[in-house]
Amino acid sequence: MVRVLVILLLLVHPQLLHAAYAQAEPQASFETFLAQLWVDAQSAGISRPVFDAAFAGLKPSPSILAHTKQQAEFIKPLWEYLDSAITSSRIERGLQRGKDHAEALQKIQQNYGVDLYIVLAVWGMESNFGAFTGGESVIRALATLAHARYRGDFFRDELLIALKILQQGHIEAPAMKGSWAGAMGQTQFMPSSFMTYAVDFDEDGHKDIWTNVTDSLSSTANYLAQKGWIKDLPWGMEVLLPKDFDVSAYDLQKGESFSHWASIGLQRGDGEALPNSGEAYLYLPFGLKGPAFLLTANFKVIKAYNNSNYYALGVGLLSDRLAGSPPLKGQWPKTDKQLTRAETIELQHILARKGLDVGEADGRIGDRAQAAIRAYQRQSGLKADGYANSSLLDRLRKNP
Repeated sequence: MVRVLVILLLLVHPQLLHAAYAQAEPQASFETFLAQLWVDAQSAGISRPVFDAAFAGLKPSPSILAHTKQQAEFIKPLWEYLDSAITSSRIERGLQRGKDHAEALQKIQQNYGVDLYIVLAVWGMESNFGAFTGGESVIRALATLAHARYRGDFFRDELLIALKILQQGHIEAPAMKGSWAGAMGQTQFMPSSFMTYAVDFDEDGHKDIWTNVTDSLSSTANYLAQKGWIKDLPWGMEVLLPKDFDVSAYDLQKGESFSHWASIGLQRGDGEALPNSGEAYLYLPFGLKGPAFLLTANFKVIKAYNNSNYYALGVGLLSDRLAGSPPLKGQWPKTDKQLTRAETIELQHILARKGLDVGEADGRIGDRAQAAIRAYQRQSGLKADGYANSSLLDRLRKNP
């Protein structure tokens, strides 16, 4: 009788019917998503009990979707990023954690050929040496993003791999914690990276990057090794440029031998000699106004972990401090007015209209954008140091 009365009420008030469907649709849609996901999960060897346990009581998270819509209006200058990444407290904690796991780190370095201080620095950058690994359910995060079709099928594929990790018994679903985007454990692996690179260092039958430090660190070393880490080659170093250095004469994306850089007067910022072998390319984040760096192929390997010059520089410099090196000697141009994200996008669009390849106009000055800036500076008879500042933008605005 109650059901009949409800139906009659909805017929009399169709707006209530619309509201009822609107409220029911998200849940029904997610249930449909799970039903379709089960087909692929079953084909991938996931058992029904594992699947059901993973999604028991689970609903999409509005807070996770909110993360996808957040976009910074102002991009933090590199020196602010580094100041927050390489703090005295982080260095102190890293030194202590390095002592706590010194034997394992030495063995990991020997096994994989990756500098132990780089492994230690990645750990520090990703979770402050295990202090915070993320409190979000990885299954919930991935399911929310996959259901919303954020970035196409990427998160759906990661979700299926996460289910495989549960199926293999490496961890239980409630303990599978990570970031809002599904990056997991002490060194923040996505499920696909876990499946390819995670290591059971202590041979207990579980690849545990959540609570097992040695598994986490060996997995990170394995990742870097598989991405092409070159043993005994530094990631890079700060260098001091000679006063008469002609930056326009160099392609900043092309490597030169260390002996060449030494022959034209470049010196290491820490006072040590440049390496006797190998090559590196020059990196000038703020042109000739800030610290200069020589970067090797290993810097690009670090970027495979996180494709950001800021991040890779943070890892490299943190590793140096943990190894006992002094702070940078060069001074950042902190008194210069830095471009906002909107201004940087405007600059990129103007350069693109001039036929220069800036890559994606995303408000970040990466390698391609910096190369485009240098090309424009050469065309305009300017010093081609790749520095994007307000005066350069003003010049471009006058001749867009």
